[in-house]
Amino acid sequence: MNFRTPILALLIGLTAYGCSQLPQAPHSAKSDKLNKPAMVAPTAIVTPDFSLAAKVISVNEVGRFVVLSFPANRMPKLEQTLFLYRTGLKTAEVRVTGPQQDNNIVADLVSGDARIGDTVSDK
Repeated sequence: MNFRTPILALLIGLTAYGCSQLPQAPHSAKSDKLNKPAMVAPTAIVTPDFSLAAKVISVNEVGRFVVLSFPANRMPKLEQTLFLYRTGLKTAEVRVTGPQQDNNIVADLVSGDARIGDTVSDK
């Protein structure tokens, strides 16, 4: 039999045993970050809201018109169609006719009914 084979087997066995006795490095989150590809967080897309918003401040049921109050510098165009909402439900459709005074403007009721406090939107 070959003299080298038992010595080689003994050396391999001792090396394997010695390597198994080395202290193991603790598992850390830092090593996870190094091993895993970095996830890129999605960037938020911010778009300005240019929709019109107002409140009904007066209702004339006989004449079928309402007076709308808009915030400063955000008035609708004449003949523009707007929608009235009450507790989130669409209740009426109006068409802006004028006249305008300060931040208030008159609109004719096209369909539905309006109440004071209804919100107005162009959507």
